[in-house]
Amino acid sequence: MTAVREDSPAAQYKAALYMRLSKDDDGTGESASISTQRKMLRAYAGENGYGIYGEYVDDGYSGTNFERPAWARLLKDIEAKRVNLVITKDLSRLGRDYIMTGQYTEIYFPSRGVRYIAINDGYDSAGPWSDIAPFKNIVNEMYARDTSKKIRSAFQTKIREGAFIGNFAPYGYQKDPEDKNHLLIDPVTAPIVREIFERAEEGAAPSQIAKSLNQRGVLPPALYRCARRPYLNPDDYSRRKEWTSGTICKMLNNPVYLGHIVQGKTAKVSFKSGITLKKPREEWVVVKDKHEPVISQEVFERVRNRSISRKNPPGTGFSNLFSGFARCADCGRSMSTTGARGKEGVRKLVCGRYKLYGSRECTNHFMDYELLYEIVLQELRILLTFSEGEKREIVEALKEPFSRREPTGEKKAVSALKKREKEIQCIIGKLYEDRVNGRIGEERFYKMMDSYEKEQKEITTGLSAVQRPHPSQKGGLEGVYLLACLMEEINRKKGLSPEVLGKFIEKIEICQGSGEGNGQKGHKCQTIRIYYRAAAPMEKKTTIA
Repeated sequence: MTAVREDSPAAQYKAALYMRLSKDDDGTGESASISTQRKMLRAYAGENGYGIYGEYVDDGYSGTNFERPAWARLLKDIEAKRVNLVITKDLSRLGRDYIMTGQYTEIYFPSRGVRYIAINDGYDSAGPWSDIAPFKNIVNEMYARDTSKKIRSAFQTKIREGAFIGNFAPYGYQKDPEDKNHLLIDPVTAPIVREIFERAEEGAAPSQIAKSLNQRGVLPPALYRCARRPYLNPDDYSRRKEWTSGTICKMLNNPVYLGHIVQGKTAKVSFKSGITLKKPREEWVVVKDKHEPVISQEVFERVRNRSISRKNPPGTGFSNLFSGFARCADCGRSMSTTGARGKEGVRKLVCGRYKLYGSRECTNHFMDYELLYEIVLQELRILLTFSEGEKREIVEALKEPFSRREPTGEKKAVSALKKREKEIQCIIGKLYEDRVNGRIGEERFYKMMDSYEKEQKEITTGLSAVQRPHPSQKGGLEGVYLLACLMEEINRKKGLSPEVLGKFIEKIEICQGSGEGNGQKGHKCQTIRIYYRAAAPMEKKTTIA
């Protein structure tokens, strides 16, 4: 380094060496690397006798915006008058947004008495040839715009082909180690997803499912993702850090669990902005059957048809048991509850379309809530009453498909979980050794231990869920026992429940009532169709006084 006198003009400068490398630049050549930038800037400062105050490195940050941590730190040092010279490799390292870059070079730096030098572009704000900078900034933005178009085009091609391009796999899946654009079932979280769908199918509300998972200590998707990746900060991905009804609802409506890839849900306002806008559902790109499904199409549709409300139950404590089950026989809209005119505490079901839009859309289809409850309860009691001969037939019917069932992938999932469990035990043992030998600090040790212990807990939960027998895998006698338990449940004072309805009933259609033919005043005849699962609908005509 050339010696410089303390009274020389160069000695008055306190230089900030600013380096930036975006994801787009990564791998384009050694000239764009941080290490090369550092060598170039240090050599330039040394040759010209500029004292170096500090280095400011934004590694992995785009030049299309100035939301960068090292840049923010540099601005603070400029405001504190610790820096009066900024040196970069070229103008593009400062930024590729020509408006903001020009604002800094033409307004901000001069107003703060800061000299700016871009070595490769031959730009020096203290020199006479600085007029070329605005044109250079425009060219740099055009390059960024062109790069953005190419990247977007490549992503659109992948999206149309059904390649998964997200940063993280959806909860229940993991990225294929051999192909990052393909999803594989995660043996730890897939059983949790199946449990969520099973409970929703039985009629449990999203808030109830979320509460149960929180009570058991099951990590929600964001925290599970962070537990598997210690470098992620949970505060950046989750505010409440628990399961919520919103999370459950999104999962219950996500076609990814059917084996489909759904992408293109949002679009960026501009390549220079991080703001995204939601796109209409009809513009989403859906590519079917790209990976193994977690749940079946039948289960997914039944859950969707339940349409369980996310809202909290009203203050009266009343909850519509037939929500998601009772539908208008004419328009197919869900039946909604309403009070009976002049009768306090008496509730009726009414067509949801009629309730919203009146007779121009549909008729009222009024049905007394308590009467429907008694009809369905009575029909289920009849359905679940079997003779000894019928019970023997059920035993044989349940045993036959069970004996024919091919082995599933559960053994493979259990094997993968147990293997990972052993790996974590080894890792924890090595962590203790590194801590004792001083190769790892206390703070880092406890952070990593917390991460691996959380993953270990998730594996334990996953093993119990995977090894738990599925209802369809139970033998014939257990199936009869289950029916007996259900019969006992609906015969108790508790009566019907969403779980009982979910197990047996697909939907209930309510027809418009009409007066009886004998002209009796105050009576009406109304048809109710109960659709049982995997069975023909049962039609029930009811006379209401």
